Amino acid sequence: MSDKKGHSSDTDEQQTEGIYDLYNKHPETADETVFGRKSHSDRRGFLKGAGLATMAAVLGGAIPFHRNMPAGMVPAAFAEGLDDVTIAGKDGLIVLNDRPLNAETPPHLLNDDVTPTARHFIRNNGIPPTAVDADTWTLTIDGLVDKPMTLTIEDLKKNFEVVEQQLVVECGGNGRAYFEPKAKGNQWTLGAVACSSWTGVRLADVLKAAGVQEGAVYTAHYSADKHLSGKEGKLPISRGVPIEKALGGENLIAFAQNGEALHDMNGAPLRLVVPGWPGSCSQKWLTKITVRDQVHDGPKMTGKAYRVPNRPVAPGEKVDKDDFVIIERMPVKSLITSPQTNSEVAGKEVLVRGHAWSGDRNVSKVQLSNDFGATWIDADLSDPANEGAWQTFESKVTFPQAGYYEVWAKATDDQGVSQPFAIAWNPKGYLNNSFHRIALVVKG
Repeated sequence: MSDKKGHSSDTDEQQTEGIYDLYNKHPETADETVFGRKSHSDRRGFLKGAGLATMAAVLGGAIPFHRNMPAGMVPAAFAEGLDDVTIAGKDGLIVLNDRPLNAETPPHLLNDDVTPTARHFIRNNGIPPTAVDADTWTLTIDGLVDKPMTLTIEDLKKNFEVVEQQLVVECGGNGRAYFEPKAKGNQWTLGAVACSSWTGVRLADVLKAAGVQEGAVYTAHYSADKHLSGKEGKLPISRGVPIEKALGGENLIAFAQNGEALHDMNGAPLRLVVPGWPGSCSQKWLTKITVRDQVHDGPKMTGKAYRVPNRPVAPGEKVDKDDFVIIERMPVKSLITSPQTNSEVAGKEVLVRGHAWSGDRNVSKVQLSNDFGATWIDADLSDPANEGAWQTFESKVTFPQAGYYEVWAKATDDQGVSQPFAIAWNPKGYLNNSFHRIALVVKG
């Protein structure tokens, strides 16, 4: 990965400075100038000005339900378009950033009920540790506890019940790429989510064994990765959760994924898995949990990190940092994993399949539409394997004639909350749970 772009080995200092200057002054067009590839915004900008005939020609067929399309909507066929990049131990992930390494999984590679380790997304904040030895690794529990303790992974296995659970981990910024105006941060599309089978011990059991004291408010999580600056003692991220959440039975201190040791980029040899809350709460390379008498104020717990405005705001509005609140549970969401978007399908019926989840709630129904939301059908929906797991849906969808179609998915949770067509904008691009849309061309 380090040399594919030719930024260092084949350019002299003057050329490199020119590239940096280009990105600083013209970030919208720099990718096309340097690499010959157009950005998402370029494609979206083109289509916003295209007439129906031009759009149909680009899509490869007529759009039978075009009258139902919301004004200004960009077809889902053009919402994606990044190339796959191979990472050791991973299969088909798309790299968004290499410092730190962040990579997402295309939806069609998330079709399994249990996400294979090779297809679990990667979200890093700093430089991962390199000297990792599971046999000597320790976890310290301290702070407002009666019995501070330091445990090896073997201690965890011996002293606490070992459980295996399918749990959803999702980045709070999943879907950020679809906000307009653009929000800063990794431009996740849809693939910063997964539901692997995790093996470990309950966080609650360990905290209870340490004896959580009266006055405990929040946990603080610490890890072995280093800040990108390399400065000793500077942490890349240290988040936590309210003590009530930490004592829930769904959270794990995990040492295995899908029956094997954790992948290096997914937190080997020890990590937290806190399902239903932003993935940043699920600290990787876990070394310490401190129980505190205040809301934790570690890196990426303050300011605007993993926070949203406490009220609706207009797109592009400047929001004072005091008007942000910490993200807790993740919203209801669905993801179509089959067929793959931009597919051609033969015949007038196709089986549509995917997953749905809703923070710490269950999903009660998933509905599908192939006419831009004019009508909906209910999909068959499985029960979750356990608390914190996603649910699988599927249904046959029929098409009246050949042409370009979009299949939309909308999930509703057990509190009656449904996905919206479009989510209100927020400055950091968090919690985008708008309908998932895929593009299909039906051949007669």
